[in-house]
Amino acid sequence: MTSKVWFITGSSKGFGRVWAEAALARGDSVAATARDTGTLADLVEKYGDKIAAIKLDVTDKKAVDAAVAEAHKRFGRLDVVINNAGYGHFGAIEEVSEQEARDQIETNVFGALWVTQAALPIMRAQRSGHIIQISSIGGVNAFASLGLYHASKWALEAFSQSLGIEVAEFGIHVTLVEPGGFSTDWAGPSAKVSKAIEAYAPARAKMAERRANSVAGDPEATRPAMLAIVDAAEPPLRVFFGDGGLPMIKQEFANRIATWEKWDDVSIMAQGAKKNRKG
Repeated sequence: MTSKVWFITGSSKGFGRVWAEAALARGDSVAATARDTGTLADLVEKYGDKIAAIKLDVTDKKAVDAAVAEAHKRFGRLDVVINNAGYGHFGAIEEVSEQEARDQIETNVFGALWVTQAALPIMRAQRSGHIIQISSIGGVNAFASLGLYHASKWALEAFSQSLGIEVAEFGIHVTLVEPGGFSTDWAGPSAKVSKAIEAYAPARAKMAERRANSVAGDPEATRPAMLAIVDAAEPPLRVFFGDGGLPMIKQEFANRIATWEKWDDVSIMAQGAKKNRKG
């Protein structure tokens, strides 16, 4: 198997670190980005020229363009781009401040967009490439106290689905990885929390109970899973990481379809005289 060149954002810890290590361990090259490249020093010492540790804040578009260009110059191509940088913001919709909302979208949506846009000309010229967007079960479902996080991941899902259609003719694949709950610090030190309004305490309590009763996945177990996706001849547009996503979303979509069917007469009413349906 020909070795690949990866570009991974948010490589200092969590999933990004796990996948960078998995790629390097099998002989691939990795441009690993982080706000603090000191967190990657041990990987640089171990893998030498196989890794480029690049300082990057994905909300800085000029810095993103420069980082992608640096990786391309260093390794000569880009085969896999993983948009992993991001964080969870906890807060009911009424609780989230303007700045908190803007920050969440800037990182989780625009950060991934800037990296994607910077990588695409390189991949189009190669006539190959794989863009992997790290979404979430929260990109296809929604819960209380995470509204802006969900908004960011639903936006990522939407533009990535459009992207997949647009770039297929260039030999570029797009995959949305949708993890469930894992033992990362996503809900811990990496999370941001809005100032609480007491009225929403019951909703927060229900969410805390839900998380307490769930079994978190092992981030290390995602190594072979990510490699399987990267090496697939025809990778999926969407894939869950963890065993809870599929049953959850089956129920969610069953509920949606039931609601749409229940209100279908109103939908048809709204069409007016020019109906699309025949018969």
